[in-house]
Amino acid sequence: MDYDAPLVSGRLLRRYKRFLADVRLQDGSEITVHCPNTGSMKHCADPDSRVWLWDSANPKRKYSFTWEWVEVDGRYRACVNTARANQLVAEALENGVITELAGAYRLQREPKVADGRLDFLLQTKEEEADVYIEVKSVTLLNEGEAGLGSFPDAVTERGLKHLRRLQALNEEGFRAVLLFCVPHEGIERVQAAADIDPAYAQALTEVAAAGVEVLAYRVRFEQWGMQLSERIPVLL
Repeated sequence: MDYDAPLVSGRLLRRYKRFLADVRLQDGSEITVHCPNTGSMKHCADPDSRVWLWDSANPKRKYSFTWEWVEVDGRYRACVNTARANQLVAEALENGVITELAGAYRLQREPKVADGRLDFLLQTKEEEADVYIEVKSVTLLNEGEAGLGSFPDAVTERGLKHLRRLQALNEEGFRAVLLFCVPHEGIERVQAAADIDPAYAQALTEVAAAGVEVLAYRVRFEQWGMQLSERIPVLL
């Protein structure tokens, strides 16, 4: 995916009320921007971090700018706009980038399942099982363990429900896939954050053992865009 205009750079002053952040732009002016991330954003919201903003140029929006990227540890770019993960995965599915899920199918977004929705459904040929996919964005880089990223960065009951939905679909004969999208330049492998959400970590181990496929793909950052690029290991 490519942004429709160059991102605007600044320095983070603070993130607050979950959906707001104050940023000082390069010209010294200060603005309030939309923060599209409901997680804790651990290590991704440190004051004075360099950030990049997308200008919607929409006069009807209260906050025209959306916080997109942050520089972590002064080295790594990470995308904190969690909505981008699904965009990146959809693009990758359509282009056959995710080799484990490549093939002839019809892509459906947000398919209904028994007790809610998941992110994608790949409707395949009659002799093949349809594929249900749930996407999670991973931006938590562990301290003291080079290249290791963890999910989630806060307790997630919703994420736990998604795991159980995938497990139920797998038991019904469908392919069920949990796909970690990793928009963080410093993360080279992924694990469940058992120290943050032990229930999620235990459930992930259980559903993987039951047959749910667990994949992780990292994102390549470009000047003003991102692409899903390569598979990285998931530690179960």
